[in-house]
Amino acid sequence: MADNVRLLAIQILTPLLSQRGSLRTHLAALEPRCAEQDRGLLRELCFGTLRYLPQLDLILETLLRKPFQQKDLDLQALLLVGLYQLRHTRIPPHACLNETVQCSRLLNKEWAGKLINAILRRYQREQAEIEAALETEPAFRFNHPQWMVAKLQNNWPEHWQQILQQNTLPAPLTLRVNLAKISREDYQQQLTTAGIAATPTDYSQSGLKLAESCAVTGLPGFAEGWFSVQDEAAQLAGQLLDLQPGQRVLDACAAPGGKLCHLLETAPVLAQIDAVELEANRAKRISENLARLQLQARLIIGDAASQDWWDGQTYDRILLDAPCSATGVIRRNPDIKLLRRGEDIHQLAQLQEKILDNCWKMLKPGGKLLYATCSVFPQENERQIQRFLARQGDAALLPLPGKWGLQREAGRQLLPQANGHDGFYYAMLAKTG
Repeated sequence: MADNVRLLAIQILTPLLSQRGSLRTHLAALEPRCAEQDRGLLRELCFGTLRYLPQLDLILETLLRKPFQQKDLDLQALLLVGLYQLRHTRIPPHACLNETVQCSRLLNKEWAGKLINAILRRYQREQAEIEAALETEPAFRFNHPQWMVAKLQNNWPEHWQQILQQNTLPAPLTLRVNLAKISREDYQQQLTTAGIAATPTDYSQSGLKLAESCAVTGLPGFAEGWFSVQDEAAQLAGQLLDLQPGQRVLDACAAPGGKLCHLLETAPVLAQIDAVELEANRAKRISENLARLQLQARLIIGDAASQDWWDGQTYDRILLDAPCSATGVIRRNPDIKLLRRGEDIHQLAQLQEKILDNCWKMLKPGGKLLYATCSVFPQENERQIQRFLARQGDAALLPLPGKWGLQREAGRQLLPQANGHDGFYYAMLAKTG
């Protein structure tokens, strides 16, 4: 028997309130327990609550006399889901209240039913006054943690409001067509025949943007490996790396394998391509993607900041999609607003520096390294590359082809666009001498 959909949402969200795990890992673990017809609602409740969490948190703080103790964070999650339904869905208010109170019983906390009912009814009565009073709070006005709002204002004085606005909107579903098996034009025709509207992406040569999201496993050619789901900004890596026949290639932080598969789909005959991933469970995703697309690479469980796994043979091309704050993909991963802290940026920049310096030693003279992140913070991007160029005498910054993104002093920055690509950064480095 399937579990209650709201109870599952609470079980997914509660550990996140304690900074444990991620939305996608918890959702993947519990979604199979949800009835097939309710999975859309489950995703709506989880993603929606986290998408508007900064605002919902402040509203709940206003309504509560004192915060919940750690042992009752499930009740906090339950109220946040209840507020989200009242504020952002078409679920009738009486149904929302009844289901939320009922869920407290499923949590074996029947004592909390009256409290939950009273809080949600008060919000219904006083919504306008409560939200008007909160408008002076940056976290409420812009629906982001205050530290993030301030940092974006400082880093992007002309663009910060655009970034914050786009982070709250759902991202489009974008496909990367496997050009080794079918042309973009032919696959677009396959979608049209199936009654699915799609348009070519502006900058990626293999991208198609769907007019509406849908279950990708039902799209034409899924089992045959005709396409993968990948944002347009991430697809640019395959175009930029400039692979040539007979080269040795390294994908230094390869999970979940989207960019690796893109390289293999479009690459000429290579001597070798190695994919390095630190975590074995994430490496499993790489293997699954390779298998579905009928591709092969040498998969290595190892640390890109170390050389323990390296055989000493240098590479002609290195793709370094570095660990980062992921602030360019918040609209796809709204739990970043909850899980990321301001102090994380400095720690991530230090890790990026260590990996970049280590990978540089593995690059042949005359070789190229493409540095990429899905961050919008310059500390992880252009400033990282400027610092690297200052300490590496054998590194040169190469221009990037195309007219996409914002040209920076080092590299090029994409910011999240309405019904378009995510936030991303690229810089191409060449090893001289």
